[in-house]
Amino acid sequence: MFPLLLSLTAVATVACTHGVPSSDTDEQASTAMPVPAPPAWLDDLDRRYDGQLRAQGLETRTFSPEQWWEAAMPLLAEERGFAVEAVGSSVEGRPLRHVHWGNGPTRVLLWSQMHGDESTASMALADLFRFLGEHPDHPVVARLRERTSLHFLPVMNPDGAARFQRRNAQGIDLNRDARALATPEARALKALRDRLEPAYGFNLHDQDPGYRAGDSDLGTAIALLAPPFDEGRGVNEVRARAIEVAAVIRIALEPRIPGRIARWDDTFNPRAFGDLMTQWGTSTILIESGGIEGDPEKQALRRLNFLALAAALDAIADGSHAGTPHALYTGLPENGRVFPDLLIRGGNVAAPGLPPVRADVLVNFEHPLAERGGTIADIGDLGSTKARHTLDASDLFIVPMEAAPAPGADPRTPTGLAVGAPAYIHLSRDAAGSDIIWTLAGDVDPKRPRPD
Repeated sequence: MFPLLLSLTAVATVACTHGVPSSDTDEQASTAMPVPAPPAWLDDLDRRYDGQLRAQGLETRTFSPEQWWEAAMPLLAEERGFAVEAVGSSVEGRPLRHVHWGNGPTRVLLWSQMHGDESTASMALADLFRFLGEHPDHPVVARLRERTSLHFLPVMNPDGAARFQRRNAQGIDLNRDARALATPEARALKALRDRLEPAYGFNLHDQDPGYRAGDSDLGTAIALLAPPFDEGRGVNEVRARAIEVAAVIRIALEPRIPGRIARWDDTFNPRAFGDLMTQWGTSTILIESGGIEGDPEKQALRRLNFLALAAALDAIADGSHAGTPHALYTGLPENGRVFPDLLIRGGNVAAPGLPPVRADVLVNFEHPLAERGGTIADIGDLGSTKARHTLDASDLFIVPMEAAPAPGADPRTPTGLAVGAPAYIHLSRDAAGSDIIWTLAGDVDPKRPRPD
């Protein structure tokens, strides 16, 4: 069983009526619907994950596209049922590859990392490849091979992945290029979709780990969305199937991360791939990996993604998602507030040449779970602010130190203790900074993440 179990009761659920926007049905809250137990085979898969299913070579989330394919290609042998074809190139000429497995009539298209710094699902797809290829006699694999035809476009923003940035090399957000199709990466995905006309699609992303589940203080580990097909946000047959599959994912994951599954806002976006995929007739499920504290490389979330995809694909293969109550999806809390990363509360800011002043300091990180790339977000009375982590600096001094400028950095970038400056500070027992008990030098030192 997944080791990071968290104890919280399931959230209340509401009913969903076909043809009625989900935002309206949220107002029709009734009694909570119990979440059914997941299939027994999923627990067995979970137990076997580390030794028999987890693909090797992807232990950190900042891998390059070349590293991902180096790990994945040995798993994609033809004798294991895989076919790999080139379907285009990125702006900078990196290959875009379509992976196909399975002989069944139900076509499913899964694409990952259209945002180059959202790599969790790409790791999980490598795990899925290992499961499909190395365990041909497993009942789930046999069902999938016979009843589905699985198609993958992994790491579809390789230029962004090479830089570990959201957008592609041209600065375009590929998930907002479904209408214009200005980029070669978006055109490759649309062409593959049009050629296959898949019944189901999985749009695989990561989201800010600061998101809370509803109005709780619990961080969202997984967020789901069955995207709408128009501004009315109605539920036709295509979207209904996506809602049912999303409910299956909740059933699979609820025992492992209770209270930490949320639902994305379903406002229609006419530029987004998920929304237009639904409009084009593909029942699309968005999976967003948020954050689990203590999982900086998202390996625990990678495992959850694998289990979610295994459960969802099996439900598609045998049709068991049909009739799953929509309330199991619509009853999820929406992604709520976004908590900042680190609040240093109650200290005395001691800037050189100025009298100390009582102030809180708020820090956000470029890589929040690993606490790397800190920037000062706010200074002052932050008494009502909640953060993912709070450090009590009472009776201590917050002493700025000069940040080493990054190569090629704009010389106008502020240093020292100022909003927008890199977070380079000491916590000291004295205002001069000679009795230091802890240092934040942009990145938190993993060997000493907090003062003793």
